[in-house]
Amino acid sequence: MSAKLDRRHFVAAGASAFAMPFLSRGASAQAAWPSRQIRMICSYPAGGQTDLLARAYGEFIARQIGKTVVIENKPGASGAIGTAEVARAEPDGHTVLCSISTTYIMNRVVMKNPGYDMDRDLTLVSVIPGAGLLLVANPKIGVKRLEDFVAFARKSGKVNFGTYSAGSAPHMTINELNKQYGLSIEPVHYRGEAPMWTGMLEGTLDAAMGSYTAAQSVLQSDRGTVFAVHSKKVDAIPTVKTLPEQGATSKFFTVSGFTGWAVPKATPQPVVDRLAELCVAANNDPKVKEVLATFVLEPALGFKETNALYQRELPVWIESAKSLGLEPA
Repeated sequence: MSAKLDRRHFVAAGASAFAMPFLSRGASAQAAWPSRQIRMICSYPAGGQTDLLARAYGEFIARQIGKTVVIENKPGASGAIGTAEVARAEPDGHTVLCSISTTYIMNRVVMKNPGYDMDRDLTLVSVIPGAGLLLVANPKIGVKRLEDFVAFARKSGKVNFGTYSAGSAPHMTINELNKQYGLSIEPVHYRGEAPMWTGMLEGTLDAAMGSYTAAQSVLQSDRGTVFAVHSKKVDAIPTVKTLPEQGATSKFFTVSGFTGWAVPKATPQPVVDRLAELCVAANNDPKVKEVLATFVLEPALGFKETNALYQRELPVWIESAKSLGLEPA
């Protein structure tokens, strides 16, 4: 009996000893993240809002993890070039994407082959909900509220309304307003906000829509009057009502888009959770606060809140985008 007991103890001890290195290796591998520098690929150009957010959050994350976070700008194709590179990267948490809702949502509608499938290839980690976009009218047309704009559009029969790209939120807003009010607002597409607001400054547009920060050149020179904001109020101009508050009924006027971070799909969930926690913690960093304030943005959300927002907004964006009737390029 003693020999049998000894043998059992020997086998059990051997099995435990055999298993322990694997457990310890798994635990240490998880705890060891990151084991080298992080590549944060920003899929838009240096100097813009997405880039500045990537750098502010990246600097905070680097201080917390004790590893360098290198920001690499890979712009082009509405963010698809940089996004495709991240989608192909090793799913170990050392390659992170910083991009916007155009990349995460719209490209599946406006591109035949963006080079990645958002739902199959990427996991959203954390997002910063977008600010309310301003609808700004040329002062010459005397518009102060949405009802004024609708009346002007009906009377004139044709309105030149600037957008910062085809398929953008302003483009979809024009389409939704046309549908609800039976208007013929004509979108005038620019390559970015800067040239669009220049068009407003020059007086060649009846109206335009874009961010509060980028619109300052127009507002401060009294070349534009804000008559509505798209989906949520802007603290700096609290008296200006949202489109829904002024009677616009499209579901699209309830979504705001976002800027956020994603990783390759198979990245371990503990790493995803840690990255999300770091993004949320960064909200209290002075430099991050400064960038958020500059662009009138809300703080970054946690992983669960991020993916709830994504699932809630996704079908609305897709429905509105498809109603534009754009042929995928």
